[in-house]
Order: sequence, then C-alpha cells, then structure tokens
Amino acid sequence: MERRRFVGVVAGSIAIAHSLAQAQPAGRVYRVGFLLGATRESVASLFGALSEGLRDLGYAEGRNIVIEQRYAGGQMERLPALATELVRLKVDVIVTGTNFHVAAVQGATKTIPVVMVFASDPVGSGFVESLARPGGNITGLSADASPELWAKYLALLGEVVPKFTKVGVLGQVSSHFGFEDLKIAAGKRGVAVDVADIKSPDEFDGVFAAMIQKRVDAAVVIVGPVTYQLRQRIGEATLKHRLPAITNLSEYAQAGLLMSYGPNLLDLYRRAAGYVDKILRGAKPADLPVEQPSRFELTLNLRAAKTLGVNIPPSLRLLAADVIE
Repeated sequence: MERRRFVGVVAGSIAIAHSLAQAQPAGRVYRVGFLLGATRESVASLFGALSEGLRDLGYAEGRNIVIEQRYAGGQMERLPALATELVRLKVDVIVTGTNFHVAAVQGATKTIPVVMVFASDPVGSGFVESLARPGGNITGLSADASPELWAKYLALLGEVVPKFTKVGVLGQVSSHFGFEDLKIAAGKRGVAVDVADIKSPDEFDGVFAAMIQKRVDAAVVIVGPVTYQLRQRIGEATLKHRLPAITNLSEYAQAGLLMSYGPNLLDLYRRAAGYVDKILRGAKPADLPVEQPSRFELTLNLRAAKTLGVNIPPSLRLLAADVIE
C-alpha cells in the first residue's frame, strides 16, 4: 500500500473511531422506553426509524442500549398502565407519540425524560411551558397544524371534488387534535361537517357505515393511534365507497387514501433519536426546544383516483412530492 494512502486510511480510521466515541456515551447500557397506542405491527416502521436514527448516532441494541417496547393495541385505556410499567423499569428516557401517549406518560412520571413525537399544541396541552424552553421533563417534536393548514386540506379536496358540500371527519375526538379548527375552516367554505368518532378499532365498521349513510362528499382522516392502526382498512373502505379522502401522513395515502399533506413521520422519529442522544449525554429536557414541522409534503395516489373516478389536475401533480401510480 502506498504510504500516502496508508496514512490516509489510518487517519480515516482514527477519525471514525473518534466520531463513534463522541457519538455514544461509554461505560453503561442505557435503557430507552418506547410507548405507542397502536399494535406493534402497524407501527413497526416508526420503531425502525427511531432505531435507525439511534444506530447512526452510535447506539446498538444489546451493546450500549436496550429498548423496552410497549404497545396498547388500539386500546387507549391501557396507556397509563404501560407508562407506569416503563417507569418501574427505571428507563433513562421514554419516546412516545401523540397527546394520548404524552398525557399517559406525564401522569406516570415527572422526572424521567420524555421525548414526544407528533404531539399537538404541547403548550396548550400542558406538556411544556413554551416551545423554546419546555421547562419540565418533556420535549421533542410537535405536530402543530395551524388553522390555515386545515383549510388547506379542504382546498386540496376541492381541487378534485369541486362542489362538495359535506365532509366527514374520521378520527378520535378525545385527541382534541384538529377537530375544532377543521370545523371553523369548513364553516368558512360553507361546508357541513359530520364527525365520525372512532374510539377503538372494534367500532370502525359501524362508525364508517354511519358516516357513509349521511352522504358525505369527501372525508378528512385525522391522525391518531387508532386511525394509524386502521389505515389499511380505512383506505380500503374509502375506495369501496368511492369517497375521496385526505389526511396528514403519507402512510395513509400509501394504504389507499386519495392524498395526504403533512410532515414525514418517519423523519420525525429518526429526529427523535437526536433528542434521546442529547438526554443520555446529560442534557435536560427542560432546556431542549420543541421542534415544529418545517416541511410539508403532498402525496397523491393516482391508483385511488382512478378507482374513485376523480381527476387530479396537472397543477396538483406538479406540487406532489410523491405520486403513487
């Protein structure tokens, strides 16, 4: 091997070793709790994204980190008990999802650091004192959607269903995420709203059938643990009943919904790993600002459009970050 190349390889190896040493705390195995309300299978990609982010930062399960996974299987009433279980395990940090999850963990501990992902209005919900200075044991990534964004969903639906007068809103009302803002936005467009409240996966068929009977012209699916778990069934049902629908996350469009507009959820979970890393290094959640989505992506499902018999305007296709054909 040429001396110059050999020196370069050695230098590169030293740099990599130094980088890994900087990237992972040494001397102990850290325990991370992971709590979500859906089934393990339905959120496997989210756990995978978090794990990938941790690996990129030098963490390896079984070597310097153990991840305790807990899932409520769509039964939100189980979340407090699962959160308490993680607290009893004395995990070093808990990664969780939306307001349902954060509230459950908040009720179980005021000391263990918590990294939330896709939580709505964390200040108004009492999770943090402010986005810039959370002030307690909770920080992470917010899913805040302004009232203007809910109006955007209706506008996007209007591009493919020009004369819709009634919209169905499918989700978990107890999440308090988006329902009121969506009603206000619909009122400004002169559109009636029918709320279909899915409290558990077992209620889906009945709730969806009741919404269809009210002759809604289109639907907005609001993201939550139950609708995320049911996204495949929701996609199939909207196609069966020829109901154009939009939601926040591309995973729903991939499952059959006509379109989605919102942040990349997998990216949010990868970014959550950065919070975990900082906390394991000694940073306090109180001092780590809450991040808000800075990029929103439009996903169009052209296969769904064909089944629904609707046309996607070329102008809309040009705006799409992803087109499913």
